[in-house]
Amino acid sequence: MFKRRHFLSFAGALASAFTLALSTAPAAYALEAGQAAPAFNLPGQDGKNVSLANFRGRYVYVDFWASWCGPCKQSFPWMNTLQSKLGPSGLQVLAINVDEKAADANHFLTAVPASFTVLFDAKGSAPAAYDVQGMPTSFLVGPDGKVLFVHKGFKDSDRAELEQKIGALIASKPAEVKP
Repeated sequence: MFKRRHFLSFAGALASAFTLALSTAPAAYALEAGQAAPAFNLPGQDGKNVSLANFRGRYVYVDFWASWCGPCKQSFPWMNTLQSKLGPSGLQVLAINVDEKAADANHFLTAVPASFTVLFDAKGSAPAAYDVQGMPTSFLVGPDGKVLFVHKGFKDSDRAELEQKIGALIASKPAEVKP
């Protein structure tokens, strides 16, 4: 009996240690290159819902942002340029705002306008599905609906490298450009 109690106590301690180790391990992004991008259907600036599925056959740069995010203020002008340059080749920029208050997002957009599609997700279902850990975080989704790469954060020095990377992917496998 003593040995059994000792073993059960040891097993319980081991299980607790294992659970603690898992809960304190650094979180990896659940969504990685090669995985299917989670679907979403969110309201846009005009109030009409936009679905990721609407852009099947195209490249989609999905960017998660918030009004309080300093690097987001830098990324928006670049995404405007990206949409202008690569949109005709089959790229669509979708920026998903995660602010709880629409007024905060609208104030940001007044100061930093967007010439690409902006969506709103105050409940946070899309960033949860994409396992977004910080703002901004972007995912390039290929024409087949799979994630091609993930980019965390944004600095002015990221512009040229990201544009080159996206342009090269589009050139290697052109998208279906729909009128």
